[in-house]
Amino acid sequence: MATKKQHIKSTNKPFDFVLLITVLILLALGIIMVLSASSPSSLATTGSSYTYVLKQILSAAIGIIAMMILSKVDYRIYAKFYKIIYALSIIVLFLVLVPGLGRTVNGARRWINLPIVSSFQPSELTKIGVIIFYAVYLTKHKDELKNIWRGFFKPFLILLPVILVLLGIQTHLSASILIILVVSAMMIVAGTRVSHFVTFGTIGATAGIGFMYILAKFFNIGGFRLTRITAFLNPWADAQGSGWQIIQSLYAIGSGGLFGAGLGNSKQKYLYISEPHNDFIFAVLAEELGFIGCVAVILLFAIFIWRGILIAMKAPDMFGSLLATGFTALIGFQAIINIAVVTSSMPVTGIALPFFSYGGTSLIILLCAVGVLLNISRQSQKI
Repeated sequence: MATKKQHIKSTNKPFDFVLLITVLILLALGIIMVLSASSPSSLATTGSSYTYVLKQILSAAIGIIAMMILSKVDYRIYAKFYKIIYALSIIVLFLVLVPGLGRTVNGARRWINLPIVSSFQPSELTKIGVIIFYAVYLTKHKDELKNIWRGFFKPFLILLPVILVLLGIQTHLSASILIILVVSAMMIVAGTRVSHFVTFGTIGATAGIGFMYILAKFFNIGGFRLTRITAFLNPWADAQGSGWQIIQSLYAIGSGGLFGAGLGNSKQKYLYISEPHNDFIFAVLAEELGFIGCVAVILLFAIFIWRGILIAMKAPDMFGSLLATGFTALIGFQAIINIAVVTSSMPVTGIALPFFSYGGTSLIILLCAVGVLLNISRQSQKI
């Protein structure tokens, strides 16, 4: 009875208002930029300038409702089903193979067709499931994390099936890298030695890159990844081919100047940047809102990360702390990687900009993750 009363009391406590407002501002800016960036390609593809933004608004509405509901659901309930959640996180990846359900875009089979969001990406659910699983696993094995086998190699061996399925079925290296980064952050926060990551992480990354090079060079598997690296090193070497997208992105950013050309006045979105409302939406933002707009968006993401870290630090238990760490790292790493790609600071990947890039699956799932963060903040010490 006391536990029930305590639960009711915690669900009625105020959540982190700063985090909520930050997310809503990012979401509003994202919808505005989807409208601006997608209008030419939407008109050319569907005959209406508003097709993509209307779908994004619908996804945002669904995501906000889900976020508010989850903000009142005790986050501890997920720990009871963590093994089932992990198994489903792997199984759901196979849905892309179901005839009539799976869909291939640009040679990648990563989507399934659903009525509401039209294109659902199962790997987005997998990211959330993996975070929940590791938050529980690391909590249960917190006394073993200093050990090199039980605290470093064993957790990564558990993660291996997800990565192999992603790479084998969906050729989704970017999602695999993101999951590894998020799990690594959770492990370090939980107590795994940083020296293990420095030593064996470097060896593993070097071996992985070497293996991918051999597959691409001698077996013609995944050659597009080598193309992306060479395009990153010198995009003008193939300006009409592999370097086209990043060159157009740099043109957009450079022409934005300090204050930008004005909202809606981007020139690169007129079928120069391919699908400008997706992974390269930040380039359109830079062109229209300039350096000032870019800094404002980066600061908003920095505020989000700051509030997420505070929630993790003040969480009432280790599970809540690791869950908050995972969700904060997921959104933070995505934002950092996407902006780095758009500014040609790293090779092109398929990682979207959270709350901005067009895509119903990603938006709804990320807002659900924010809902869980808000619930943890309800039950945390005063932030």
